[in-house]
Amino acid sequence: MDKSLNQREQSQGRHAAGRLSHLSQRRGNPGFLLELPDHREGWLVARRVRVVRRLLAVILWTLPCMAIQAVLLLLPGRAKVTFPRVFWATFSRLLGVGVRVVGQPAVVPGRRIIFVSNHSSWVDIPVLGGVINACFVSKAEVAGWPIIGWVSRLGRTVYVTRSRSATGRERDDMRGRLEAGDSLILFPEGTSSDGSRVLPFRTAFFSVAEQRAGDRPEDVPLIQPVSIVYDRLGGLPAGRASRPIFAWYGDMDIASHFYRLGQYTGLRATVVLHAPMDPAQYPDRKRLSQAVWQVVADGASTLRQNRPVEPIIAGPVQGTLEAFA
Repeated sequence: MDKSLNQREQSQGRHAAGRLSHLSQRRGNPGFLLELPDHREGWLVARRVRVVRRLLAVILWTLPCMAIQAVLLLLPGRAKVTFPRVFWATFSRLLGVGVRVVGQPAVVPGRRIIFVSNHSSWVDIPVLGGVINACFVSKAEVAGWPIIGWVSRLGRTVYVTRSRSATGRERDDMRGRLEAGDSLILFPEGTSSDGSRVLPFRTAFFSVAEQRAGDRPEDVPLIQPVSIVYDRLGGLPAGRASRPIFAWYGDMDIASHFYRLGQYTGLRATVVLHAPMDPAQYPDRKRLSQAVWQVVADGASTLRQNRPVEPIIAGPVQGTLEAFA
């Protein structure tokens, strides 16, 4: 009898080990997180209903807002700048993503701000757009995407090709937008990441913050580093295994990513707005990009570890910390 019991336990152990091995082989595919225990198919049905409900809510909100923004673009005033923030903040809520903000956008009289953030998902757009009154800088291909391209153009997005031959022209386009009174949101990694780290920043993006001959100090925009991390899933702290649910990178398409993300509840993004930095304090844009990257990466690392975080002060702008506090 003891021998039979031992054989049964060994058989169960081999079966469990086989299942663990099977799961470990699939961890490269985020879809394994959607697998359900046996006889719990109802959970999957509820998740699919949740996706459809969120998709319909997003569409029903976006379509009339596009018409409203199209009208605002024809009118004078700053309504065309402030309305996108309302749109994106509501979009995030409809998507099921709560947003926690640490710090605040800098307000420095007479100076324009360039917000520089890490980038791991298309969800960064509604999250940051709902927090900051600014125009995004995006790759030119986005302008040709169905619906998304229309929304981005209505949001007055600045498009860049990221080719060396167009760097000067695109820098001037961004400077022109700043001189017109807008602030900008940059993702200088050049692409989205898997959310586990912040990729090195491309120095070309910081050419817009270089002082030109004849520029006054106040003509040069300030840089405000921003760290964004998705740190809650199901209301619980998110870890390395759950980051693929939020991250959108490589050859992923938005439709399948929306389907995967939309199945979950208790989602949260934390945005940390660090102290602004003055480009004049750095000898060149390479040093500036490294310093900004360090602040953004340190803030994101703290968030990924689910530790308390505060805005980082690195090379603060003289006389502006009162406005930031």
